[in-house]
Amino acid sequence: MKILMVLTSHDELGDTGRKTGFWLEELAAPYYAFKDAGVEVVLASPKGGQPPLDPKSNEPSFQTELTRRFEADAAAKAQLASTVRLDSVSQADFDTVFYPGGHGPLWDLAEDRHSIALIESFIAAGKPVALVCHAPGVLRHVKGTDGRPLVAGRKVTGFTNTEEEAVGLTKVVPFLVEDMLVDKGGLYSKGADWGSYVVTDGQLITGQNPASSAEAARVLLARVGQSAA
Repeated sequence: MKILMVLTSHDELGDTGRKTGFWLEELAAPYYAFKDAGVEVVLASPKGGQPPLDPKSNEPSFQTELTRRFEADAAAKAQLASTVRLDSVSQADFDTVFYPGGHGPLWDLAEDRHSIALIESFIAAGKPVALVCHAPGVLRHVKGTDGRPLVAGRKVTGFTNTEEEAVGLTKVVPFLVEDMLVDKGGLYSKGADWGSYVVTDGQLITGQNPASSAEAARVLLARVGQSAA
């Protein structure tokens, strides 16, 4: 099995002067769920090379056993430093794709034509797609095989308006993930703020927040296993 993980290349948090990027737990937890299952993992980003880490995600209060494992893993960090360019990857080479969040994807991946086409290609090929936290925001312009928004009529979740409000970025982000999913016709639901909550609808797997990352990865592995059976 071969899994593609797509990370943001965007590092500016609006006009706040602060940095953003991908959220470490949302990379580390799925990365080791996949690696420990013997799966080959390829990391990609729009610009290639080292993607920006949201510095807040590596503060002590947000570190986990798996983020510390990643930080101590020389091979993993070397792989992260040399992500492949997103426009160079093909859906045909992978069994599935996983998008970690962080605020960065709302600026670049949500508008990236290569990301949009890639997700549409995975869906058209009958392969599952998983996204967590802010990453469901990258579905903003993605269409299903029927030409309608991919999320229309599908059960989905993603970072909640109340979670965004709690981190004080409601007025900073280009759009709110929850509102966008609803506006596009998604059947949005959520669990408790900051608790693990994952929703599956056919090929589409979405997780609400960082705590949902490991569960979303486990669900994805099971889904790919069923597809291969």
